Amino acid sequence: MNAYKPTTEQSSRYDNLEQMNVNQLLVNMNKEDKLVPLALEKAIPSIQNFVEQTLIRMKKGGRLFYIGAGTSGRLGVLDASECPPTFGVSDDWIIGLIAGGDIALRKAVENAEDNENMAWKDLEQFKINENDVLLGVAASGTTPYVLGGLKCANENNILTGSISCNENSLISKEAVCAIELIVGPEFVTGSTRMKAGTAQKLALNMISTSIMIHLGRVKGNKMVDMQLSNKKLVDRGTKMIMETLEISENLAKSLLLKHGSVRKSIEYYNQ
Repeated sequence: MNAYKPTTEQSSRYDNLEQMNVNQLLVNMNKEDKLVPLALEKAIPSIQNFVEQTLIRMKKGGRLFYIGAGTSGRLGVLDASECPPTFGVSDDWIIGLIAGGDIALRKAVENAEDNENMAWKDLEQFKINENDVLLGVAASGTTPYVLGGLKCANENNILTGSISCNENSLISKEAVCAIELIVGPEFVTGSTRMKAGTAQKLALNMISTSIMIHLGRVKGNKMVDMQLSNKKLVDRGTKMIMETLEISENLAKSLLLKHGSVRKSIEYYNQ
């Protein structure tokens, strides 16, 4: 009998990939990618539980930390880094940490993910405490860096969550709020930057966006607190103000440039 392999390490449903033409490769990858939203749908109750528990703490001033290694770590850092420009919040509301430090965002750092003690050392630099929340992200669910961080957080009465792509993974057992996204074997065996990475990215989108909406950083369906860091965003903000207040483009833009945000512009005009 063959030894059990985690889903993320099981052999691809496809073989002889090098013999496929480009169309065949793309069509078959797309078939696999279609399974990802279904896995997210099944996980909504566990994602909801994590978001609701996190909101309780963030409404009291707590922070949300992501930790991960490799692709998972990069996705966490990406999601965290997009919150300030999108929602106009401080960069210490959601903080992403990757095994090996920022250099690992571009280049793999040898053995960084194998150090079970390093995550807590990284987190201590931010004075993480029991008001905060820690989300460990690891497709395999076994990454020592993530597992060690979750263990230490639990010992320090910090709420823990996890995102993995294997059932009953080690980090799922360690986390208080476990999220499992079972997308099946990868198109290229073991390449979790593919379906597993896509699933993790979607889950992080759902988590951070729903948190920001409930923390009041969206009005209607608009990013009223977004940072005006380029011409495209100034134009977008201008259109938001025009539509909301039913005023001319020139007036909307002048309000935006004067007050620095869509929210402040609308509030000033409605005084």
